[in-house]
Amino acid sequence: MDRPRTLRELRESGHRPSTVKEELRRNVIAKLRAGEPILPGIVGYDDTVVPQLVNALLSKHDILLLGLRGQAKTRIIRSLPLLLDEFTPTIAGAELRDDPMAAQFRESRGIVERQGDDTPVHWVHRDERYNEKLATPDVTIADLIGEIDLVKHAEGRHLSDESILHFGLVPRSNRGIFAINELPDLPPRIQVGLLNLLEERDVQIRGFAVRLNLDLCVVFSANPEDYTNRGRIITPLKDRIGSVIRTHYPQRVEQAIDITKQNAWLVRGDGEYTVVIPRFMHEIIEEMVRLARESPHINQQSGVSVRTSIAATESMVSNAERRAILTGERRVVPRISDLPNVSASCRGKLELMLADDERAEDKLITALLGEAVKNVFANHADANALEGIVAAFSDRKATLEVGDEIASDNLADAMNKIEGLKSAAAGVCRHNDLSPEDASNLASAAEFILEALYVTNRVTKYAHHGRTYYKR
Repeated sequence: MDRPRTLRELRESGHRPSTVKEELRRNVIAKLRAGEPILPGIVGYDDTVVPQLVNALLSKHDILLLGLRGQAKTRIIRSLPLLLDEFTPTIAGAELRDDPMAAQFRESRGIVERQGDDTPVHWVHRDERYNEKLATPDVTIADLIGEIDLVKHAEGRHLSDESILHFGLVPRSNRGIFAINELPDLPPRIQVGLLNLLEERDVQIRGFAVRLNLDLCVVFSANPEDYTNRGRIITPLKDRIGSVIRTHYPQRVEQAIDITKQNAWLVRGDGEYTVVIPRFMHEIIEEMVRLARESPHINQQSGVSVRTSIAATESMVSNAERRAILTGERRVVPRISDLPNVSASCRGKLELMLADDERAEDKLITALLGEAVKNVFANHADANALEGIVAAFSDRKATLEVGDEIASDNLADAMNKIEGLKSAAAGVCRHNDLSPEDASNLASAAEFILEALYVTNRVTKYAHHGRTYYKR
């Protein structure tokens, strides 16, 4: 409420005009000195992407984020306004934002000349200083730069009058950050229109000799796949982009799990029941996605988005939630029998190299899940130490029914007929900081053990009339 309201008060306050890039640089330096995160909420980039981004901002560069789908490019771009001042002064009543103490546009200068020190000042919040455009083939120069406004012409304004122009998104983003997502999708003739924007900072509209000395930080995102499949960034435009920063997928499973927890909808039930996801179930999902990113059956140029992990985890929890609703359980604990249902949320996210069979995608997902169980189990227990359980299946010729609709109490009771299974499941629970006294935890751990024995060929699994059984 006590911010300056006129140009006179602004001068007396000691305000010094600065460009957007100087403002970003100043605030980045302040965060570095204070030890504050540059990109709060962005996981896994502290040692890779963030230092490059900091260097680009310190260098006052325009930026291109280059990476496969689902690598937080858009999220990073939308975090950049947090590095602006919370409020910045502009000339009230001007169509385009302009600094009251360093007016650049004809309209703005005219307001200052007429009103002098009494020129009213409007304060703009940093959230209003960010504009974003998704590049699509139908984007025009008029959308980005501007066009002659025929309505204004019909009102009697002459075509030689600059006020007849309707400005596009770029000029309207002055004193802020302008972002273009998926830059290669922008037609080359439109990219040419951005050349002067990045270097000379001016724009031309329909032959008008209009020089708009724009004050912007311009940020782009692009997918390397797009260079060949859908379009390309023209060479002169790439030459004018100060820094190209490559993004990547999570490099450690802990980072991948943190990203999934941060973005997935996991709080369910409105207090009626509690969702508890064992760490090994998180690890299985992330390992499945990691294996998909290395699979020769999947087009790695397209990548496998982190949205795959997020959607798969949500589907896994939803299936466990369905079981809790049907059985009346108060704890929703996902287990191996919930995993077949994640196929629905993975379809379309894995671009197969060859897909003659419409079921090939589901078969691949099943195979990846099996391999993931094998790899993850090695970090939680020794399959060779479970030969007693295998022997119990053999000696008694026993079978154990599992399924996503079997209540945890029933499964925990059935485990008693397989000697050693319950104690092994209790050990897995303790290893994952879960109480072995809870039947839902035991049931999840037991299915994990049985599936690990199955994928290592120690027991067999078969389905009969919609039910699943393990046996020797």
